[in-house]
Amino acid sequence: MEHDSGADVGADVLRSLRRILRAVERHGRRLAQQHALTGPQFICLREIQRSGPMNPGQLARAVSLGPPTVSGILDRLEARGLVSRRRRHRDKRQVLVQLTADGLELLARSGPPLQERFVERLEALPEARRHELAVALHEIVSLMEAEDIDAAPLLASGAANSTESGGAQGTPGEGAARRPASGRSAREGS
Repeated sequence: MEHDSGADVGADVLRSLRRILRAVERHGRRLAQQHALTGPQFICLREIQRSGPMNPGQLARAVSLGPPTVSGILDRLEARGLVSRRRRHRDKRQVLVQLTADGLELLARSGPPLQERFVERLEALPEARRHELAVALHEIVSLMEAEDIDAAPLLASGAANSTESGGAQGTPGEGAARRPASGRSAREGS
């Protein structure tokens, strides 16, 4: 009978974590290479597609990113002709963001984002198993002393901060995520 040492289990967990990180990085590279988009740009486009025209604040809340971050993302998407912003007829102070024909076409070519595929597969598991996985991941976060890191529900790589300027191609970082309950910002992957 073979005996797994603590070091073997630790190495196995670290390999699994690295595989997860590499899958996220690979997805981000594919978005950048095929569509010249960052993960958060893609998530914003998908949310506008799913929810319809919305104001930037609603979009920021829906994707769990800070308003300044979403504003920068929208600037880049608008410069590429993927979204348009228009003033509401009743209240000219209100701006609605909507997809353009080019934005819709890009989304039709791109397929679902990594986190959508992940959530679909996760939801297919029995509830007890989903709970076990969530508890195990919370323990890993604690073991890594990462409880104070705010994170949007995006599977995306790269450092981000709210002053990131990125060009039309986008850069690995796209802005600070926020935790709705606390409102604190921290560097978050994009």
